[in-house]
Formats: sequence, C-alpha cells, structure tokens
Amino acid sequence: MMIYIAFLRGINVGGKNPLPMKELVAILEDLGSQNVKTYIQSGNAVFESRDKDASRLSKIISAEIKKRRGFEPHVLLLKLKDLERAIAKNPFPEAETDPQALHVGFLASSPGNPSLKILDSIKSESERFHLIDNVFYLHAPEGVGRSKLATNAEKWLGVPMTDRNWRTVRTVWEMAKGLT
Repeated sequence: MMIYIAFLRGINVGGKNPLPMKELVAILEDLGSQNVKTYIQSGNAVFESRDKDASRLSKIISAEIKKRRGFEPHVLLLKLKDLERAIAKNPFPEAETDPQALHVGFLASSPGNPSLKILDSIKSESERFHLIDNVFYLHAPEGVGRSKLATNAEKWLGVPMTDRNWRTVRTVWEMAKGLT
C-alpha cells in the first residue's frame, strides 16, 4: 500500500466548490483507498491506496468529484517521501516559529522557465522565496493575504500550484506518518 497526501485546490473557498470532508472521505474510500483522514475544510487528506500511479489516481479522484459535485478540482497527490523531502529542504527554518507566515507551494511539475526575476521585483521588502525543484517556499511575515508575490507566484512560475501554510504541512505530515 502506498501512503498518499492529497491537496485539493479551490474547494470550500468563499462558498464556491463546496465539498464536505465527509464526502471527500467517502469518495476516496469508494475508489478503494483505506485509512482516509482529512484535515480542515480546505481539501487536505491522507490515505493508503494500492494504486502506485499518483498521476492517474489524481485524475480519477478529480473526475469522481466532478461526477458527484459538478466541478473538477486540481488534485495534487504526494507520496510521504515527497512531503518529507519538502519539509527537510525548507530554506527558512527560522520562520517555522510563525507557521502562518511560512508557506509551501506544491507545483504540479518543476517549472521549465520560471520568471524568478519578476517574482523578485514584486515581493515586498520583508518577503523571501525560494524554488527547489517543484516546491515553492514563501516567507511572508506580513501575511499572504496582502502579498503580490503570493497572488502572482503561480502565474510567473508557469505551473499549477497549490499552497499550504507550514502548520498545515506539518500536521498533514504527522497524519501521514501515523499511517506507517
């Protein structure tokens, strides 16, 4: 069995694309997943699956949500080792004490030609970012809600991305580790 972490993008935000976590659990279980657990309402789940093809499984989950709810969210699946690697490579360990200000953007793939100079030009003085493979780290001490960098990162990276704050990343990691 493979342990997967699912980050769904764009659900339960501002009343759009509602998907209760109980229903997400049911969908994943109906697709053969086991030991499904969710965290908060923004589409974070951990589970075990016999399916070893994360890309294929991601598409199946997204299609099943569309069939049941009428919208097709981007579903990013990570293996436990991928999440552990993202945590270990955090370039801003001192920012971990403020987990709301430290964000990790998980990209669908490594960007081929990211516009890092443009990202650097739009960040505020207090913000820092770092791209490692298909993970975008952002430290925004003044908050991501007002951050031009946070708002535009995906556009200038050129790859679909789903973002989680450090607290969520760590909590989901702990949940996934509990499945081992």
